Amino acid sequence: MRHFGHIAPEVRQRLFHQQPCEFDANSPARLLAVALGATLYSPATRPRLADDIVKQAARGVVSMVLCLEDSIDDADVVAGEENLVRQFAELDRPDIADLPLLFVRVRTPEQIPDLVERLGASVRLLSGFVLPKFTEERGIPFLEALASAEAASGRRLFAMPVLESPELLYRESRVESLEGIARVVDKYRDRVLALRLGVTDFCSSYGLRRAPDMTAYDVHVVASVISDVVNLLGRVDGTGFTVTGPVWEYFRVPERMFKPMLRTSPFLEGQAVELREKLIEHAMDGLLREISLDHANGLLGKTCIHPSHVLPVHALSVVSHEEFGDAADILRPERGGGGVLRSAYTNKMNEVKPHRAWAERTMLRAEAFGVAREDVSFVDLLAAGVTG
Repeated sequence: MRHFGHIAPEVRQRLFHQQPCEFDANSPARLLAVALGATLYSPATRPRLADDIVKQAARGVVSMVLCLEDSIDDADVVAGEENLVRQFAELDRPDIADLPLLFVRVRTPEQIPDLVERLGASVRLLSGFVLPKFTEERGIPFLEALASAEAASGRRLFAMPVLESPELLYRESRVESLEGIARVVDKYRDRVLALRLGVTDFCSSYGLRRAPDMTAYDVHVVASVISDVVNLLGRVDGTGFTVTGPVWEYFRVPERMFKPMLRTSPFLEGQAVELREKLIEHAMDGLLREISLDHANGLLGKTCIHPSHVLPVHALSVVSHEEFGDAADILRPERGGGGVLRSAYTNKMNEVKPHRAWAERTMLRAEAFGVAREDVSFVDLLAAGVTG
């Protein structure tokens, strides 16, 4: 699979200076963590789940979570497990290729080895498990169960812990909770693909829900948690992990209080005024702003609950031609001693040593999502994805 693989090759050639790379479930973890992109959640109880997965893959989805936790009723867990096993068997056919990376969100550690055993040969389609309400105490049994299931199945299985517990939110317990999580995920580093943020649960602890014209970063009690998670768990010194962006809950706006957050000029230049109106109508201007703020705050990828959210996440993850040029200049071998140079776009300073970590992250993102041509904007990528 590859990002924007659902777009015709000739269109991709027109859009990309460097094409997104091909990858699969066996690719290096470092690449997969960045390539997750918009991870689409779906209840595991959906009766035509296999068909849904194939359909979403054809629309550009590269990672999905099949949920047995909060998205289904407590009484439906057993039926959800049975349905998962049936749907995986339906997917395990030679005529079905390029499936997304598939993860299962479980409720208890015991579900992990049980599901892996029940999946049988179709476990080859499973990339791992999403671990809810992750803390040091609750996380260890989940990760031990994952390690046992991996050994029993012979299949590499990743964990994606969800950081969403009140202990992590509350000021008096946050540091201790973060330090405990850091100890656990470091011990199981080879199995932890990425850390996910459960912002809906954070808001729930205070009876809050952000409006469609506000981002997670406008809710200060939530923004402070994101900041501390990235501070301790998102470092680029070899101790950190990929941290993914919070879920965006909206896909249509009944009423708007504030002005839209999308400037008109990029859409006029791309002759895509109707696209802008559609994005605003479906609350995508708020989503696009939150994705930009995710990137600015060290997050990459996003939890998604609606297929329409996938393309904006991927379009804004593509590396611009300007970013790529700056990163390449910074990482030139002859620049190893440091120094300062003017950007090729003559609009900024590139300081080699301080900007090196940014450049390395940018190059990894370029590998996963590609590099846009000089005259291609995110509007062009959005428009091509809609029609592709």
